[in-house]
Amino acid sequence: MPRASSKKAPSNSAPSNNSSAADLFRSATGKAATKELERIDQVFYSYANNSSGMIDPEGIENLCSDLEVDHTDVRILMLAWKMQAERQGYFTLVGRINFLSTTKLRKGPSNFAEFYSFAFEYCLTEEKQKSIDIESICELLDLVLGSQFRAQVDSFVLYLRVSTSFCSSAMQLYFSFDFAYTQIDYKVINMDQWMGFYRFCNEISFPDLKNYDAELAWPLILDNFVDWLGAKRC
Repeated sequence: MPRASSKKAPSNSAPSNNSSAADLFRSATGKAATKELERIDQVFYSYANNSSGMIDPEGIENLCSDLEVDHTDVRILMLAWKMQAERQGYFTLVGRINFLSTTKLRKGPSNFAEFYSFAFEYCLTEEKQKSIDIESICELLDLVLGSQFRAQVDSFVLYLRVSTSFCSSAMQLYFSFDFAYTQIDYKVINMDQWMGFYRFCNEISFPDLKNYDAELAWPLILDNFVDWLGAKRC
C-alpha cells in the first residue's frame, strides 16, 4: 500500500492576508467617519443656540455672513432641504451629516422635483396651513425656478399679479391688458397647483403652448393661465 502523506492540508481557520487587510480598512474607515462626524458637530454647534441646541435664525444669519451668501440665496433653501428642516429658520441635529455640504451647493440639487416640493412645504409656517399667498409664491417661484424657466416664471408671475388687488389701472394700461383678462380668482396657491406648474414648465412647449391639452389632468389655474396667454395675444 502506498504510504499516506505526512503533510497536513492547510487549515481553513487560518486568517488570510485578505481578511486582515479588510479588517484594517474597516477600522480605518470607521475612525475616519467618526472624526468627520466630530468635525461636523463642532461646526454645527459653533452656529447653534446654546439653550436649544438648534441653529436658529440668528445662527443662520451668522452662517450666511461667514459664507458671504445672502440669506435669500437659493443655496440656503437647498441647505434647509439637505438638513431636513421641518421649521422655517431652524436647523436641528437630524440632518447635520449634510451640514458641511453648504459650500458645495453651487449646482442645483440632483433630485430637483423633491427640492421643489420641499420649498413649498418649508414656507408653510402656520399649523395646518396648506396654501401660500400669491406675493410669497411669486418670490418663491423666482428664487427656485427663475434660473431654469425664466420665460415661464415671468409670465406666470405676471398672470398671478395682474388683478385689481395688485395692479392699478395705470399698470393695466401700461401692459395693454384688458380688465376682462386679469386674474382675480386666486389669492393663494396650494401644493397641487405648485407642482402642476413645475410639470407645465418641463412638459409644455413655451411660448407657443402647442402641446398643451386642457383635457388632461392639469390644475384649473393652469387652464386659466393658458387662456389668459391666448387672450393676451389677441
